[in-house]
Amino acid sequence: MRIPLIAGNWKMFKTKAEALAFAEELKVLYKGTDVQAAICAPFTNLEALVEAFRGTGVKVGAQNVHFAEEGAYTGEISAAMLEEIGVDFCIVGHSERRQYFAETDETVNKKLKKLFAGSIRPILCVGESLEQRDAGKAFDIVKEQLAADLGGIDAECVKKLVIAYEPIWAIGTGRTATPEQAEEMCAFIRSTLIAMYDEDTADEVIIQYGGSVKPANATEIMNMDEIDGALVGGASLKAEDFMEIIDF
Repeated sequence: MRIPLIAGNWKMFKTKAEALAFAEELKVLYKGTDVQAAICAPFTNLEALVEAFRGTGVKVGAQNVHFAEEGAYTGEISAAMLEEIGVDFCIVGHSERRQYFAETDETVNKKLKKLFAGSIRPILCVGESLEQRDAGKAFDIVKEQLAADLGGIDAECVKKLVIAYEPIWAIGTGRTATPEQAEEMCAFIRSTLIAMYDEDTADEVIIQYGGSVKPANATEIMNMDEIDGALVGGASLKAEDFMEIIDF
């Protein structure tokens, strides 16, 4: 039985003081729900948020990780460093990482393997650009991403995976895929996993939608059969808005 996951992606927002103020607000509002909740925050906030949310049920995630155990990778953070402070999730392959920081399916694959070797659950982002959708290539692009990103990763690992379908044209634009478009792609992702692995494995994978999710559209999106939650951007920066989405 899949338990929906509502994960906030703060991107490059909030100082430590702002993050702790948010945590205090959310703890007052959050009374426990039938869904999982997590905040994926900048590296500098992670340890403080793990402590602030301890015992509440709210999980904490990172926004990136390096695939190496250690080494001369200035500015990078390893999976072991994240595990040491108690991080639960880690976003991998977000379109902004792919677009601005040369993230490729090859590096995404290495990062997934590193996370699966430990205790942190990856949130793998896949999705097409507007040009690719308009050209009728959306499904081909997502299928190719899944094949490359999950290459050499076995079914037992994939069962712990979270996949976030994020159409690039709907991230931070205010434009949202219709519930039907989101449902269609999430169903396609699950059918692709069945073909790559098997039905039992695919049934355990949480598949989220991400892309301008906000309180006004969350209920309609979350009520679709194949959508198991959301990866929330701007609306996760305010505790009240985030809580509204959790309570969809």
